[in-house]
Amino acid sequence: MSNHLFDAFRSRMPAPDRLLMETDDGRSLTYGDMLARSAQLAHALLQLDVEPGDRVAVQVEKSPEAVLLYLACLRAGAVFLPLNTAYTLAELEYFFGDAAPRLVVCDPARAADIGALAEKSGAVTVTLGRNGEGSLTDQASRLPADFHDVVRAKDDLAAILYTSGTTGRSKGAMLSHENLASNARVLVDHWHFTADDVLIHALPIFHTHGLFVATNVVLMAGASMLFEQKFDPARIISLLPRATALMGVPTFYVRLLQQDGLDREAARTIRLFISGSAPLLAETHKAWRARTGHAILERYGMTETNMNTSNPYDGERRAGTVGFPLPGVALRIADPDTGRPLAQGEVGMIEVRGPNVFGGYWRMPEKTKAEFRADGFFITGDLGIVDADGYVHIVGRGKDLIISGGYNIYPKELESEIDALDGVSESAVIGVAHPDFGEGVTAVVVRSPASNITGAEILGAIAERVAKYKHPKRVIFVDELPRNTMGKVQKNLLRDTYKGLYTS
Repeated sequence: MSNHLFDAFRSRMPAPDRLLMETDDGRSLTYGDMLARSAQLAHALLQLDVEPGDRVAVQVEKSPEAVLLYLACLRAGAVFLPLNTAYTLAELEYFFGDAAPRLVVCDPARAADIGALAEKSGAVTVTLGRNGEGSLTDQASRLPADFHDVVRAKDDLAAILYTSGTTGRSKGAMLSHENLASNARVLVDHWHFTADDVLIHALPIFHTHGLFVATNVVLMAGASMLFEQKFDPARIISLLPRATALMGVPTFYVRLLQQDGLDREAARTIRLFISGSAPLLAETHKAWRARTGHAILERYGMTETNMNTSNPYDGERRAGTVGFPLPGVALRIADPDTGRPLAQGEVGMIEVRGPNVFGGYWRMPEKTKAEFRADGFFITGDLGIVDADGYVHIVGRGKDLIISGGYNIYPKELESEIDALDGVSESAVIGVAHPDFGEGVTAVVVRSPASNITGAEILGAIAERVAKYKHPKRVIFVDELPRNTMGKVQKNLLRDTYKGLYTS
């Protein structure tokens, strides 16, 4: 018996002295360091009474220690629950109440407030700072550097990642050891990663892209990464000659194109530029190729499924498409209402099935049942077509989810906050095409009679309630919202009305 996911990483690890990561402040971590320090952290988790299957909620800044904590959770059999560092206390209260974590790990600067909140849900709080300091690492440093990994089977939970919909509160996507292991194996093979690769890692590590695509692929390949605290375009260009690959969101590539130093010589050592988490504009794809000589490889995934499709490594990387289903992934286009498979070239709901697809939503059996077809296909909520050559095109979303800068933003949550304000009658939050962020969050608001509330006042009022990345980039005031005969707000009309807001 084994620890399914960690053993998959271990089986492909290079020599202990090989570099795993180098940080932007000059720290380095070898594979041997990773084994020793994740073992110490796993011992610390056991001392803190974390048992197999317990949730460990983590809201910390990006650091090598945060990655080591993820690996320690795997080794101890715990369920890793990463949380966006921008989440407010009001948002954390929901996650703690829903996930019922045994342990909460937070930044030392927020320990008092988060600790009080965690205590209400019965959790213990420890700290971990961006430089590796904190009570958790202090405790771990005194513990053994070897660990007998807890047995975990392929169907055991490895992580819960929260993802929201258009109906309000977030849902916890339950990801198994095999969900993550199978996808990492496929991506390493499909994208030709080897132990000689050096990935520039400038993504956050609290969601699928930075953690389960970038980090897991590096670990599964025995490769190395240049581990950046944040995305800095000028610094990324300076790192290109030391790297072989870059994973990013479309915003990365837009901002890199604005740098004078980006040219074919700067990108000479890079074999692969990958983009995901939001649609990449065809113009960005074309401009990148002209400047660097490289065609960006765009892929498509979700929190619930990891990666589903990818443009080819060898072959045409077609702008405006997300390529073909990955090996082992079945994809079909279906009638959104009936699930009836549609013919090639017809627009419908993208549905997927495979070892990458999650097991369901945490404590939401009815929601889980509603999102799966009887034959096991998951209903993604994305509308698409498959063209005559087999390339998958995403043409829209069946839900009103907004993706801005690679982050999922859920209109209902913002609308509830805005509608609760004095001076607001009602609101509709939409995503509008944005040249930098993919979509710009836009609030269309109807004032109450005699109200003179301003956009600045609305933004100020929600500042402490929702994370900054969710804040509207523009607040537009209208006399009334467009509705159909059933009284439902027609967001499609709003999106059409304001489609040129950020691009004209």
